Amino acid sequence: MSNFSRRDTLRLLSAAIAAVGASTALPARAAGDKITVLNWKGYGTDEAWSLEAFQKATGIEVVHDYFSSEAESLTKMRTNPGAYDVVLLNSARVSTAATEGLIEPADLSMVPNAADVNPDLLANPNFTIDGKGYAVPWVWGMTSVAAREGITIASYKDLAAPAYAGRFAMDDDAMIAVAMGALMTGQDINDPTDLPAITEALKSLKPNVKMLWSSEDQWNKSFAANEFDVSVFWSGGAVRSKRNAKLPVNFIVPSEGAIVWVDGLAMATGAPNPEGAAAFINWMIDPKFYVEWATKVGAPASANAKALAALPADDLSAQVHKPEYMVSKNVMSAMPDERREAFNNLWQEVKAFYAE
Repeated sequence: MSNFSRRDTLRLLSAAIAAVGASTALPARAAGDKITVLNWKGYGTDEAWSLEAFQKATGIEVVHDYFSSEAESLTKMRTNPGAYDVVLLNSARVSTAATEGLIEPADLSMVPNAADVNPDLLANPNFTIDGKGYAVPWVWGMTSVAAREGITIASYKDLAAPAYAGRFAMDDDAMIAVAMGALMTGQDINDPTDLPAITEALKSLKPNVKMLWSSEDQWNKSFAANEFDVSVFWSGGAVRSKRNAKLPVNFIVPSEGAIVWVDGLAMATGAPNPEGAAAFINWMIDPKFYVEWATKVGAPASANAKALAALPADDLSAQVHKPEYMVSKNVMSAMPDERREAFNNLWQEVKAFYAE
């Protein structure tokens, strides 16, 4: 974040500590009264209660623009230079954004709460280029299996069992589908060497596939309507479904492990309000914000170790996001465009087979 005025920012950082709790350092009034955040809709940064508290503490209004896919997020940054202050990026996309000059290197001295971010996440090569970190790890979570209470799934291979004929729902996402197929066939989720084997593994699920879902809302409505019993789903979604929608669902990590993802917050190149951007990123990784988000709404696991440890032991987010599931080989990572295209083509072939 090279365009920060460090002296001015540090002078401002201490002014609002009393307003937001001792664990938070925020500017009482950052330069400029507004920042623009690019993210998925409904994903943490746009919680109304949090934005109201942030504006009260800092004087900064937060407005949002949304994307509907990770590819679209990059397109928006490419075609709207200088429009965004903070952008949400999956770890698999950070290197692309950094290489293209879409985001700034992260100056962690401007984000005091980053001192408590899990060191393994900070050092994750997905966030680093030539020794420079380009995003602050924010949250991590898993894509695995959600099943109706009473059902146990020991292995991803069990999803093809006759017991689940017409009762399985699949995430309509090529990267997730191929990663699951890789786990089913004992391969690296980021660089599998036998794509035909993955294709056949995914095709073996056809008798069981009831639907392909594409949003959490769709998933909840279909599960509540008893359209399926078992599904590929993400951890935070399972927590929200159980807590908020009162659905009888459990999140299960089979023997092969979960597909782990990490999301980071970065400053966009040409950010109109860099001080405000740093303040907002700091707010988002603060334990005070995270505990309220997780217990009120349901959230992925915080990258801030203190925040995750601050959750009540009986909280669903704490129960689901066990540290032992953060296995480095299962973290979704950056990949070359040709491999991503191959994954997309594989998934299109499998979907066409399902539709026959």
